Amino acid sequence: MHRTIFDTPVVNTLLRGLSLVILKVTGWKVEGALPANTPKCVMIAAPHTSNWDLPNTLMVAFALRLNIYWMGKASIFKPPFRHLMMWMGGIPVNRERASNMVAASAQAIMDADAPLQLVVPPEGTRQKTRYWKTGFTTSR
Repeated sequence: MHRTIFDTPVVNTLLRGLSLVILKVTGWKVEGALPANTPKCVMIAAPHTSNWDLPNTLMVAFALRLNIYWMGKASIFKPPFRHLMMWMGGIPVNRERASNMVAASAQAIMDADAPLQLVVPPEGTRQKTRYWKTGFTTSR
């Protein structure tokens, strides 16, 4: 996986402190942690109904000392923001064509040397939906 803000030492430390302050001031309380024996996992970001979901997710990731990667529509990865979005852990997804993203993501997680968490918004939209997109579920 590519280098992110979560594995950039000084920046990570500063943003963790800033995140904890902002979360506290805005009334959020982060509790819990991932189980110790779960260094790699997939997290479902549901419902994804606001543009604030990304900043809030990043702040919680810093607070919990996670190493997240998140999927987002390819259009938010266009210049001049592409490198910033990638550095924040973003993975562009082209929703216009099938690209076997589930298999590729699973392989990337298995191949990763360090702990990581993949955050997936299953409905693929910020609008309220009754059902998740059909490509989200897989059998194991």
